[in-house]
Amino acid sequence: MRKIELLIPANNIEVLKVAVLYGADAVYIGGEVFSLRAGAKNFTIEDMKEGIAFAHERGVKVYVTSNILAHNDDLEEVKKYFTELKEVKPDALIISDPAIFTLAKEIIPETDIHISTQANNTNYGTFNFWYGLGATRVVTARELSLIEISEIRANIPDDMEIETFIHGAMCISYSGRCLLSNFMTGRDANRGACTHPCRWKYAVMEESRPGEYMPVYENERGTYIFNSKDLCMIEYIPELIEAGIDSFKVEGRMKTALYVASVARTYRMAIDDYLKDPDYYRQRIPFYKEEIAKCTYRQYTTGFFFHKPTEESQIYDSNTYEKNYTYLGLVQGYKEGLGYLIEQKNKFSAGEQIEVMKPSGENIVREVVNIYDEEGNEMESCPHPKQMIYVNLDMPLEDFDILRRKEK
Repeated sequence: MRKIELLIPANNIEVLKVAVLYGADAVYIGGEVFSLRAGAKNFTIEDMKEGIAFAHERGVKVYVTSNILAHNDDLEEVKKYFTELKEVKPDALIISDPAIFTLAKEIIPETDIHISTQANNTNYGTFNFWYGLGATRVVTARELSLIEISEIRANIPDDMEIETFIHGAMCISYSGRCLLSNFMTGRDANRGACTHPCRWKYAVMEESRPGEYMPVYENERGTYIFNSKDLCMIEYIPELIEAGIDSFKVEGRMKTALYVASVARTYRMAIDDYLKDPDYYRQRIPFYKEEIAKCTYRQYTTGFFFHKPTEESQIYDSNTYEKNYTYLGLVQGYKEGLGYLIEQKNKFSAGEQIEVMKPSGENIVREVVNIYDEEGNEMESCPHPKQMIYVNLDMPLEDFDILRRKEK
């Protein structure tokens, strides 16, 4: 059996550390340039150095995305960027553009190159093409079935790795190469500035009658005609392994620490349980499904893995998330006399019952005993987002414990 890697996204140094501690084998991140998530906080060069050191100390790899489709005026800046990355020493670069691939081979040849899903990798001939040029891994196109991935595995070298998205948001456009955002807003999705028009509500307007809007009805429920459900393969770990996939990739470089922790920890448990005892894994599927739903998501689908998506893969009546739990904060330290330091993400109050989520897999419901501001003033609640506060529960906490509240 091939070794399975759980690959988790991070958009800042805090979330990278959460990903590492909650079960990732590898983390992928973006720098401040040439990443397809320009709207994320992303990593400075110094952040990358700190994050890579933290991950490597714990046996976890870090990959850096450089997967834009470059224009002429990008290329000189790419050269400068790769010269900086040479000192950072990431474990791999994720690239889709042949010009950027060539520059990476010239400037940072000691670093592995993984070919992004943006390169539309749909057949084993493409995998062998990139292998011949020196790539060590290729990310499959989102549109492939497990049967097609199995055929790719059978027709590429044993030491070539297959990476596949197994969880997260689905893009309406082929392998994420979208023109909608650029056409409608001038912000290019292929250069990291997507405005997500696939989540908007649409109507039709006839050219000769401006202002006269007509709703678009795919059925009686609404008009969100591009709005896909999220991918979730937590029930199908055996099928993913049997297809020959080496790296199970989670989408979400714009997501919170709660999302990353919930998804990473649940897939970590599911993969480990299956490898240890397949029957035990199957018994625990209801538990995994319950845990994976404790973060925001848009209902779930299996995408293209078993068949072409149908009308059941879309959400027609809304573009809102399912939200069963609210993220309250991440424990970042302790101060004698005040308590545990967190940056408050959402309001909660003294006397409230909240849940402590631990990297070990435990979920512990406890009462908030008291809350203090940074000056030591006691507060009944914390109404100001991003305020640094101290909190005490009726139990000791540890750094990187996550506080969350179940919604009714």
